[in-house]
Amino acid sequence: MDWLRLSEWWVDEVNSDPAYEEVVTPLLLAVLDPSPENSYIDLGCGEGRVMRELAALGVRSHGVDLSEHLISRTDGGVVGDIEELPIRSGAFDGAFSVLTVEHLEDVRPFFQEAARIVVPKGVLAVVLNHPAWTAPGSTPIEDSDGEVLWRPGEYFSSGSSDVRAGDGTVTFHHRPVSALVNAAVDAGWWLEKMVEQPHHELPDQTGIPRLMACRWFLA
Repeated sequence: MDWLRLSEWWVDEVNSDPAYEEVVTPLLLAVLDPSPENSYIDLGCGEGRVMRELAALGVRSHGVDLSEHLISRTDGGVVGDIEELPIRSGAFDGAFSVLTVEHLEDVRPFFQEAARIVVPKGVLAVVLNHPAWTAPGSTPIEDSDGEVLWRPGEYFSSGSSDVRAGDGTVTFHHRPVSALVNAAVDAGWWLEKMVEQPHHELPDQTGIPRLMACRWFLA
């Protein structure tokens, strides 16, 4: 997967899919509950979509992303790897990440670096594709009567899958919820709130989780 090469595809994806504005960003804001008194950093900020939403609310935020092309579209973003952030310790009151951690093969450095750059009692909000959705072999299927069913896949297995993205592919790394939460706990994060959201594109499958959002605070 080459995020640098797929940066233009990502801009088109965000601009053409109303789910980011109607579903994903509101979910992040609800879990983050940002305060204008605090400063935040977007880990994997892309073209700065969420940063602009926060600015409209009077909230200060910065961002970091691997793609120089995407960072050039932001106001206050820097190029860097979220697994080894070019940011001093304790620089922010809170951090957040949207649809990013599922593309990391190992989430432990992410949680460790987030804990390093956030002040004690600071917050971390994460929105991701639900692990029930990213499990290897997990997919909606349609039977002969047109009913949409769900194939659960190998939820308790680790694995990855590649999804077409423009002229390339995007890799989704799967781990069960327990592995995600334990990685955060090991880095010093305490889970404060978790939200599971049903699929917004399959109205007859409201029992299938599509997104998950968590809010942690630094112990």
